[in-house]
Amino acid sequence: MRRRSLSLVAMAVAAIGLVACSGMSRAPQSKMSFFVTSANPGKGADFGGLAGADRYCQSLAASAGAGGRSWRAYLSSSAMAGSPAVNARDRIGNGPWFNAKGEQIASSVDDLHGTGNKLSKQTALTEKGQIVSGGGDAVNLHDILTGSSTEGRAVSSDKDTTCGNWTKSGDGSAIVGHHDRRGLDDSPPAKSWNSSHATQGCSMDALKRTGGGGLLYCFAQN
Repeated sequence: MRRRSLSLVAMAVAAIGLVACSGMSRAPQSKMSFFVTSANPGKGADFGGLAGADRYCQSLAASAGAGGRSWRAYLSSSAMAGSPAVNARDRIGNGPWFNAKGEQIASSVDDLHGTGNKLSKQTALTEKGQIVSGGGDAVNLHDILTGSSTEGRAVSSDKDTTCGNWTKSGDGSAIVGHHDRRGLDDSPPAKSWNSSHATQGCSMDALKRTGGGGLLYCFAQN
C-alpha cells in the first residue's frame, strides 16, 4: 500500500509539472495590432495578391505571439478584368491600433488618415519591436508598399500602381509611402506615410533603388 501511495503521489506531481510546463510554453498574446513587416518573403511586390499578403501578415503576427487576431495587409488593389477596386482603408478594421511596444499609433480609420496619427520612424516598428531604417541611414528601407492615395484608397490611373494587384515581381510599379515621413536624405519636406511616390519596378532590385525592401504595413482587424 505504501508503495502504491508513493507511486500515486509521484504521478500527481508529474502531471502538475506537465501542466505548468504547458502553460509556460504558450506565449502570451501581444497587445500589438499594427506593425511593419521585418522582411519581404522574397518575390518583391508579388505576394500572391491581397490574400497572399494577408497570410504573410498573419504568419509574422503569429510568430510574435499576436496570431489570435485577423490581420490584413494595408494594400489597395486596382479595378481589373471585371473585379472592383479595393481600398486599403476598408480592409483593416476600425482601430485603435498599437505597435509592438503598446504605443497607440491611431485611434480610428479617420485618425490614421488624418494629421493626428502617431506614425513615425520611432513608432512604425516591426512585429519584433524593431525600428526600420529610413532616410539618412546607411540602408534606407522607408518605402512601404501600399498602392494607395493619401486617403487610403485605390488610385484611378492608366498606369500600374499596385504591381499588377500584388502579383508582379518584374516590370510594373506600385505606390509606396515613407514610414519615416522623410526624403532620401532625411530632410524636409515631410512625405506621406502611405502615398509618397511610385517605384521603378516590382522586383526586389527595383524596390531597393528608390529606398525600399518590399515591406508592408499590417493591421489587426480590431
